[in-house]
Amino acid sequence: MNITHVRLLTVPVSDQDAAKRFYAGALGFEVVADRQAGPVRWLQLAPGGAETSVVLAGHVPGLAPGSVHGLIFESSDLDADCAELRAAGVDVQGPEDLPWGRQATLSDPDGNGIVLAARPA
Repeated sequence: MNITHVRLLTVPVSDQDAAKRFYAGALGFEVVADRQAGPVRWLQLAPGGAETSVVLAGHVPGLAPGSVHGLIFESSDLDADCAELRAAGVDVQGPEDLPWGRQATLSDPDGNGIVLAARPA
């Protein structure tokens, strides 16, 4: 196999503009693409310099907004990121130390579950 990395993750959302404000504003992601193709809007964001990005999909058959759970983003300073998210009004649980590492949890505006994890020691 010659697979090198995960390229895209689809996150179903009910309001792409609200999701864009959350992912770009609160999480600090960069907009990779925001294009309209007929009735479909391709909205792709990523952390700066990341190879993997998320597509905030407005309508995906079989995927309901809020149905994604366990989407894990790595943080180089978990405590600072949690403090910044709380200051932006995001409800953050944790961080807490778990057997597999230190992490905090939060949700996007649709209830998609996000884990913010510290870099492994």
